[in-house]
Amino acid sequence: MIGLVQFCLFQAAWFACVLGAAHGQVAAGLMAVAAVVLLHLAVSPARAADLALTVLAMLMGLAWDSAMVRQGWVQYASPGPLPQLAPIWILALWALFATLLRGPLAWLHGRPLLAAVLGAIGGPLSYLAAVRLGAGSFPDPAVALAVLGAGWAVMTPALIESARRLGRRHPPAPTGPT
Repeated sequence: MIGLVQFCLFQAAWFACVLGAAHGQVAAGLMAVAAVVLLHLAVSPARAADLALTVLAMLMGLAWDSAMVRQGWVQYASPGPLPQLAPIWILALWALFATLLRGPLAWLHGRPLLAAVLGAIGGPLSYLAAVRLGAGSFPDPAVALAVLGAGWAVMTPALIESARRLGRRHPPAPTGPT
């Protein structure tokens, strides 16, 4: 049940962030994402692991989406002050994605091939949905989607494995009397 709630909160914040960027209201989307990420961290039994995973995902997103921009494969609405870098709202979406890695997507831990397939399909579909909602464009959609699929086929298993390892390194804090 908690996983379903997490996923619903993820979806609501994703739409708020994407639609905010599409309509030049980035701050509203950022606030929605921040609320979900902070709530996730507040109730996490392993805050250190989840915080490390969030930072890792954001750094990965900064590198990946900035490369996508520099190569001209994607153009984002509301690009921000440094147009050659991924906009802040994209980095927020990476932080939001991190909230799923040790929760609703934990069933992928130890299944790198399945994580790669899910990433290769889900990653590009997410970007395509954002583009269709007006949050960006693909100058060459076929190339952009192919590159996104290849990238997410690598990044998803890497993040899933990181989530698994961080969960072992930072086990949940004990609860109750000892």
